[in-house]
Amino acid sequence: MAQHLSYTRASEALHLTQPAVSMQIKQLEHSVGLPLFEQLGKKVFLTEAGSEFSRYAKAITTQLDELEQVVNEMKGLQRGRLTIAVASTANYFAPRLLAAFCQQHGEVTVSLDVTNREQLLKSLLENRTDLVIMGQPPAEMDLAAERFMDNPLVVIAPPDHPLVACEHIPLERLPEETFLVREQGSGTRSAVERFFAANQLALSTAMEMSSNEAIKQGVEAGLGLGIVSLHTLAMELALKRLVVLDVVNFPIMRYWFIVHRSGKRLSLVAQAFQQFVRDESTRILKIPAA
Repeated sequence: MAQHLSYTRASEALHLTQPAVSMQIKQLEHSVGLPLFEQLGKKVFLTEAGSEFSRYAKAITTQLDELEQVVNEMKGLQRGRLTIAVASTANYFAPRLLAAFCQQHGEVTVSLDVTNREQLLKSLLENRTDLVIMGQPPAEMDLAAERFMDNPLVVIAPPDHPLVACEHIPLERLPEETFLVREQGSGTRSAVERFFAANQLALSTAMEMSSNEAIKQGVEAGLGLGIVSLHTLAMELALKRLVVLDVVNFPIMRYWFIVHRSGKRLSLVAQAFQQFVRDESTRILKIPAA
């Protein structure tokens, strides 16, 4: 009505009868408590209140049109937001996965949180993330988890360490060495402790470190040996700054999982990334040769 300033033309545009349009305007004016239109002779004019209503109505219509466009783009995976958390060790390969995914879906916005296992589980419990990439998830939590890649844990030493020249090093020899380990709450730390406890052995741990980088640098400096994921060693092995020791019963084989809460309604973008990890991770990601 504000566009046409004519009951007749407004009713034609809305495919309504003229009395129906007139009744709706009267109901709106009654609800507002102010006249929106005034008629002088045969012409209809907007009142001051009517002009304000018209301005806001146009703005709302524009925003609704934009919302419809955004939703349609999200349905087509042209836009959307992906919130993902990964274990600190997974940060050595997760950015490559995300980069390849974003090349296919250029308008997707990604929020990436890199943290330890304890915080990942808290993030899942509080439903603060769409998907998590981590090691073996706990059976007692109600989670949907899918394994997508191996995660071998290996023993590393500096190139000048005496054990570098040895083959088939007995597992029982390792307690004689000093080890640098991850902090409590780390998935790698838990896996290593379970492995040695199962073999009735205990490691001598000199230092706790909060990152794989710190462990690698400490091992390179001669502070002790370390046990880390092979995924973290590509540069150090290529530059011959670290060596993977040939220890019996190693590597400790773990796996990477993509995880979300059971029953969580994943967005189309999250579903697409989950499928992308299934289909493309083995092509994009290569485990360094020990």
